[in-house]
Amino acid sequence: MVDERGEKTSKLRMNSNRMNRRQFLATSTMAVGAAALGCWSAPFTRAAETRRTASDQVTLGKTGIRLSRLGIGTGSSSGAEQTALGKQEFVNLIHYAYDHGITYVDTAQAYRTFDWIAEAIRGLPREKLYLQSKVDGRPEDVLSVIDHHRKVFNTDYVDTLLVHCMTQGNWTDQWHRVMDAFDEAKQKKWIRAKGVSCHTLPALRAATASTWNEVHLVRVNPQGNHMDGMSADWGGRSKAEISPVMAEIKSMHEQGRGVIGMKIIGNGDFRNSEDREKSIRFAMGCKDIDAIVIGFTARQQIDEAIERMNNALAA
Repeated sequence: MVDERGEKTSKLRMNSNRMNRRQFLATSTMAVGAAALGCWSAPFTRAAETRRTASDQVTLGKTGIRLSRLGIGTGSSSGAEQTALGKQEFVNLIHYAYDHGITYVDTAQAYRTFDWIAEAIRGLPREKLYLQSKVDGRPEDVLSVIDHHRKVFNTDYVDTLLVHCMTQGNWTDQWHRVMDAFDEAKQKKWIRAKGVSCHTLPALRAATASTWNEVHLVRVNPQGNHMDGMSADWGGRSKAEISPVMAEIKSMHEQGRGVIGMKIIGNGDFRNSEDREKSIRFAMGCKDIDAIVIGFTARQQIDEAIERMNNALAA
């Protein structure tokens, strides 16, 4: 015979077994659903821990260099829009970006802001900054030009230096002397990595084919605005139609190159929020792009970009 206490204990065990079985089935169902969505490797309890943001420090290809996922560009309309702010407001904008986790500052010898960079980064920890610049043309004394970058920025080194705005399909032959000087500068530790920014599809393809490149600055947005190999009136074409550029980006990434997306706001043409949202979501959805750079002229633009990136990365 079973006494009253034993009967209650037996019922509690049976209820507990039923509950454990229901919990197991529910958990199994969730796991199967997650696996079907390709999320099996991300434990449910770690969702918050693995959330990506605009201020994340990401690695630039195989260079080992770290930078924020979002960078602040200083060359809108060749820097005319930034210099219109005045030097002090420009400096304040760089510091505001840094205070919000943006450690990547993008400039170039041809930008009007070039001579303002040293003051803009003064007081910020150099080891935490990622400074990217670009050399224009084929100067006679390339090493002197590279050294000039260091002196203007008041820094011992530039993190990445790019050959600026290539358009020819045979640029790697024409710029061979410049590329050799970049190699020498890297040996001197004046630069940490080297690469190119391209403004046509033939130049982009040549960049992908060249093993010299370690970092690529590539024009990309889903609307095809100011994209390599596309006319200005390309309009809002589909992703399939911009696949030549994306195919190059994929190949660069597979070769271990660092890939940074530019023209995310369509060279400033995306005046409505829908276009900006679409473009940022597209870039954040591309695993072959390490980081992006956007030319900012106001704090609210920085705030908006960070919010849109964070939302896109969390989606």
